[in-house]
This record gives sequence, structure tokens and C-alpha cells, in this order.
Amino acid sequence: MSLKIYNTLTGKKEIFEPLEAGKVGMYVCGPTVYDTSHIGHARSVVIFDVIFRWLKESGYDVCYVRNFTDVDDKIINRANETGKDPIEISEKYIKEFHNEMDALNVLRPTIEPKATEHINDIINFVQMLIDKGKAYYVEGSDVFFSIESFEGYGKLSGRNPDDMIAGARVAVDTNKRNPMDFTLWKPAKPGEPAWDSPWGAGRPGWHIECSAMSNRYLGQSFDIHGGGKDLIFPHHENEIAQSEALFGKQFVKYWIHNGFVDINNEKMSKSLGNFTMIKDVLAKYHPEVIRLFLLSKHYRSPIDYNENSMAEMVSSLDKIYTFLDRANRAGVNFNVSEKSSNISSGESWATFKEDMDDDFNSAKGIATIFDAVKSGNKILDKSGESISSDKIKKVSDICADIQKMGSIIGVVSQSPQSYFKAKKDAAILSSSIDPKMVDQLVMERTEARKSKNFARADEIRKELDSMNIILEDGQTGTTWKFGQ
Repeated sequence: MSLKIYNTLTGKKEIFEPLEAGKVGMYVCGPTVYDTSHIGHARSVVIFDVIFRWLKESGYDVCYVRNFTDVDDKIINRANETGKDPIEISEKYIKEFHNEMDALNVLRPTIEPKATEHINDIINFVQMLIDKGKAYYVEGSDVFFSIESFEGYGKLSGRNPDDMIAGARVAVDTNKRNPMDFTLWKPAKPGEPAWDSPWGAGRPGWHIECSAMSNRYLGQSFDIHGGGKDLIFPHHENEIAQSEALFGKQFVKYWIHNGFVDINNEKMSKSLGNFTMIKDVLAKYHPEVIRLFLLSKHYRSPIDYNENSMAEMVSSLDKIYTFLDRANRAGVNFNVSEKSSNISSGESWATFKEDMDDDFNSAKGIATIFDAVKSGNKILDKSGESISSDKIKKVSDICADIQKMGSIIGVVSQSPQSYFKAKKDAAILSSSIDPKMVDQLVMERTEARKSKNFARADEIRKELDSMNIILEDGQTGTTWKFGQ
């Protein structure tokens, strides 16, 4: 099956055919770094991380560019509020963003350009648009892009420019030739960051930076451009207009946009006070639980963050590691350090590949992981304490597939022993339970079973159950761990 991508530009799934065989250029709009990132930012980043991983797994040489908008009204306002330099503000939040994404096991893009490091590229781009009659400078004001100079305006969002003008709630700007014209370069106000340009000291508009930086690193045309659905209009629409107006060729072949994260079935917004920050979610949940949640719905669909969903994801991740631990105890050597590309592929991987080739369907891919877990557990259930070498081979193949699938979703990055030890340590820290007391009860239960005092053994198990402690009886003895 060939990789198919839903293209926002055409409104349908298309077979992916890169502009240059074997190579992919991908640009994704990164954060405006004026504040702590929220769970919606994490979803977009994690989704495109999985797309990046899948394209590489599929054999492509991928140049993945994700920018930082580090000069913007919001950054300047935050700097004015705090009395700090705008660069200090942006650098603080870039560092915080990196720390959080590293914690979420997000691979770094190939290139992470900052707008402030590409001012010359932006000025040159604007000047070429003016020279070509696609933009105009108003003395003492902005440089504007003329939407009337580009016939295809509105083709990504499906909006008609005339209808937009008729229904626009746009503050009247007498400097514009058309109410929908947008700023490419703006004059600086006193105390704001500014760079010299042919139109006086100023700074770039938001849309122009992405066109200039994508052109710098990926060329006039490239394969994939992505971001949240909120960027379709006006940001991506304006990128298309200014890039295609200048170069006279298709800017991007495939446009990919992810759905939003709701909070308890409400839109996340500052007015509702339900902004959920990544750092707060990381403080409550294992990073792999968060990744499972963010990828548990198809990327184009909305997803609802709530306590029930997260509890389900905690249980789901436990199931994966519990099976791997069980397989390990049965004699399967599970090596998380081995690269997935070196692992032979079985039936589950073949199904997973179909899932991911169908518009990066991580939801189906995760379901395939759990089907593999279910199949492996069935083999172990039927085998009892005596497992044959051919069954060991089957379980081993399933574990290898889970590891390979997990490397794309970004989970199963630990050994089951490390996972459960960390979980146990965290639970002990957050509870008043004494692990020595638990060990003593486990020993007492073992002795009760040996002496056939099953009533006392059951009594101890119930006592431990009430503490949310799970016992696992094996050939080498009984071990314990915390439940959810």
C-alpha cells in the first residue's frame, strides 16, 4: 500500500509522491514564544513528530523545518508587562518548550530557524514582492501584500475574497488599498525591537517569516506544510499568496492540519480559564501516557482532554508493559536499546504499516499494538508455566513488532522493569505506604500459601488490593506493583 495523505488544499486523500524521489521537505509552523506551551501545542508537535518518524521509517531522507516566531506583538507585550527584554522572553520560552518536548520524547527537527535570525531573508522577500508589483509601501506606515495581485487567494480555506471583504470585521485602515491586504513589514514603535530596512526601522509581519524561512531551507516549492487547523486562515492562506505570487509556482504540494484539543468537552480558551499547560500534565502523567492520549484519535479529529481519558491511557500503557514484562519472565529477551530498523517484522507490523500509510492513522496503529498485546497474552495463557520453544518464538516476534510500532508512536522506550520500578517509586513517594511493610505482607502470604492456609493468603491479598497494590505470582516468587 502506498502512503496516502489527506490534503487540505484538495479536500481528499492523495497518494504521496514527493517532488524529488526519496526526499521530503516538510515545514511545520512552530510556537510564538511568549508564554508556556499548552496541551494543544503538544498535540500538534507530537502529531508531526510521528509523521516525521513514519516518513523516515518509510525510507525518505526528510528535511524537517519547524520555526520559532521570536518577534511578535505578544512577545513585546509580555516584555512590557514584565520589564524584560523581548529576546530574554523568547529565549526563556524556547528553552522551556525544548525541555517539555524532550520530556515527551519528541525528536528535534532537522532545522529550527528563528525569525530574528532571518531578517535579511525576510527583507529580500518583501522587496522582491514590491518589485514584482505584488506588494506596496505606504509612506510612514506598513508594507502591504495586495491580495488582488494574486488570483488564487482563498483556495486553501475555500473562502471567497469578495465575501470576506463584505463580511469582514476589519478595523478600517485607510492606508490599505483593500481591507483584506495584510502586513509584510511594519514600522517599529519607540522601545520595540527594530531592524533597518528600505522602509525604515521596523519588523516583519507574522506571515512573511514562514515564507522566507521555508524558501531559505526548502526552496520555492516543497512537499508538506503543516500546523493546526486554526492556521489555515489567514496564516497559511497568506503564505500561499505571497510565495506563489513571487515565484509563480505551487508553493506546497500537500497541506496537513491537525484538530484541536478540548478540555472536558469545552473549547480551550483563556476566557474560560481552562488552558491546560504541558508542564502541568507532565507533572501528573508519564510522558508515554500523554503521547498515547494525543495520538489516540485521528490527527484531523478533535480530542477531549479529561481525567477519565487519561486514566484509560494509564491503564492502556500498563497493559503494554505488563505483557512485555510477562513475556520477559517467560523467557523472551526484550531489548529496548535495539534500533527498530534492525528488528524483523511480523504480521502486526504489516497491519500497522497499512494503518500509518492511510493518512498517518495513529488511532488505528495504537489499536494494532493492543491487538498484538492481546494475541501475545493468549499464547502465554494457553502455555501455562511450561512454554515451548516455538511459542517463545511467536511471543518474541510479537514483542519485536510492539517495539517497532512503539518506536513510531513514541512509546515502549523503557524496559518493563524500569517502567514499573519508576511507577512504584513514584507511587511510594506520593503515598503513605511503607514498602517494607508491603514486602513483609507478601512474605507472610507466601508462607501462608506454603502451609495451605489459603484463607489467610486471600485475606492478605485483599488487604493489599485495598492499597491499590497488584501481586504477580511467578516461578521465581511473588512481586508487587501499584495499579493506576
